[in-house]
Amino acid sequence: MSIHNQPMKGTRQNAASKILKPFALAGIVLLVWLLTDRAFLHHITSLSEVMETHIGRSAESLPDYPCTVGAHRGASIDHLENSYSALLAADQDPKYGFIEFDVQYTKDGQIVVFHDKRLLRLFGKLATINNSTYADLMKATDGQIVRYLDVIDAVNKKLNIEIKSQGDDEEDCRLADVIIKDIQARGREKDIMISSISSDVIRYIHETHPSIPTGQIYWITSSTYLHFDLLTKRLYQEFNESNADYLMLHVANLRNIEGLLALKPEGKTIIFWDFEDHMYLVREDYHDRLWGTSVIGDLWQKIVYRFI
Repeated sequence: MSIHNQPMKGTRQNAASKILKPFALAGIVLLVWLLTDRAFLHHITSLSEVMETHIGRSAESLPDYPCTVGAHRGASIDHLENSYSALLAADQDPKYGFIEFDVQYTKDGQIVVFHDKRLLRLFGKLATINNSTYADLMKATDGQIVRYLDVIDAVNKKLNIEIKSQGDDEEDCRLADVIIKDIQARGREKDIMISSISSDVIRYIHETHPSIPTGQIYWITSSTYLHFDLLTKRLYQEFNESNADYLMLHVANLRNIEGLLALKPEGKTIIFWDFEDHMYLVREDYHDRLWGTSVIGDLWQKIVYRFI
């Protein structure tokens, strides 16, 4: 009986081999392509390079974690910050994995992409955004100010949309509601993270829209230059109270990188930013990935980053 079964068994094995061979070959081709084509890694740099650039020292005491690069206010070195051209250029540049821009209301309820309260720094005029109509702002900026609706369909990368606080949390929360509702209507929830300097706004978004990732923004804190664990723990305690997912710190805080990474709460991620066009998402473990990306995809990028 076993003698008669052997040919049948061999036939089944040959058939299975013929079926599986194309899949195995496709897997090998895919692996070779991934290991030889680093185009999808163009938006990744290293923590050592970031520290060397911004504070003049390397991360010798730490593993050299990869960092995903973002465009702060778009490609704002070569273009006017938060302008249509800056955002479009960042979307087309492979060195950026995500794009950050700021939104706020005009007097007539339009949502514009602008950072400052006034036009003074960029356009030399005293007009404020919230006390000017969109038509007034277009005239004052020679048409260079852009609305949120003008850019949201033009950019396809992951977005960090900052709610620019004018000190009115109620208005900021209403603005967040409108942005999130629009994002959901477009089916782009996985592309968006909402950030703010206001812990109340971040807490509101967490409670009202729990599926939307959030980031709380800090510039200089007591732990920036005084690297005591007590002060770093206090920063994280305040951060945790808002339930934000991403801690967004100015690059000056790289001086405290050892303490920040050692005491970082599980499941939270650090992003550093500067006043030019740089943002860096530090990828210490599998939790540290861009919003809307998979664990497997992120781990694979790290593996390839390490070995090629």
